[in-house]
Amino acid sequence: MDIAQQCSELYAAAGFAAVRRTAQAGLDEVGPTAVLYRWLGQAHAAADEDDHDAEAERAYRSGLALAPDDLGLLVCYLELCLRADAFDYPARAGRVGTLRVRIDELAPAGSPERQRVDDALGWAGRGYWDDLVAAAGRVELQQAESAELSERVAGALRAGTTDAVSSAAAGEDVREAELAAALELLQGRANAPLRFLLTHRTAAYVITCVGALGVNRPARHHRGGHFQRLGLAAVDSVVRGRGQAACCPQAGS
Repeated sequence: MDIAQQCSELYAAAGFAAVRRTAQAGLDEVGPTAVLYRWLGQAHAAADEDDHDAEAERAYRSGLALAPDDLGLLVCYLELCLRADAFDYPARAGRVGTLRVRIDELAPAGSPERQRVDDALGWAGRGYWDDLVAAAGRVELQQAESAELSERVAGALRAGTTDAVSSAAAGEDVREAELAAALELLQGRANAPLRFLLTHRTAAYVITCVGALGVNRPARHHRGGHFQRLGLAAVDSVVRGRGQAACCPQAGS
């Protein structure tokens, strides 16, 4: 397998340390190449640490020395520079303008590289509130997708079609694949209570509420009786104390 292809597959699997080792081994074996420097730089940049950022910049600059017009290297370097703190790394942050001009000259409108640059610039221009709104939107979307999948699973269970989703259909449709995986996880006697909860939610809620009230009422009664006995004991103690004081006045009074 080609070394660059290995780096691509490892990077897709978030094996950034393995990408660094593979790219560096490739550079040592076949010599300097722009694509391996790009993978080495991306794997360092993915660590998101100052030392790794410095190594990423070194790799990008080495690659651009070999191929000054490599759009992949230029875009990756731009992303690194956009992420740099202008106070701590003014030289790196200051290269954004030059890189943008060069990329605009090389990347045609509508190209993946231009889209990637636009995405990076949009990310760099966001503020705290924009990030917060975006995060809330992602959470809301995930909740909606989870709720929708739950309804589909419950519907399949009610219809008794736990094996209705074929492997071929699951491979063609992501939503069907999710449904098939969820139904497969729910198989077996151990998951029977969970299947009941999914298919009879109203009944499950009613049983839960009744059970909670049934447990809570004796507990409240027990605690109330205990506190009542404590209160009567306290009153009895006060009354007895006053009676003794009335019957046995102090000598000096």
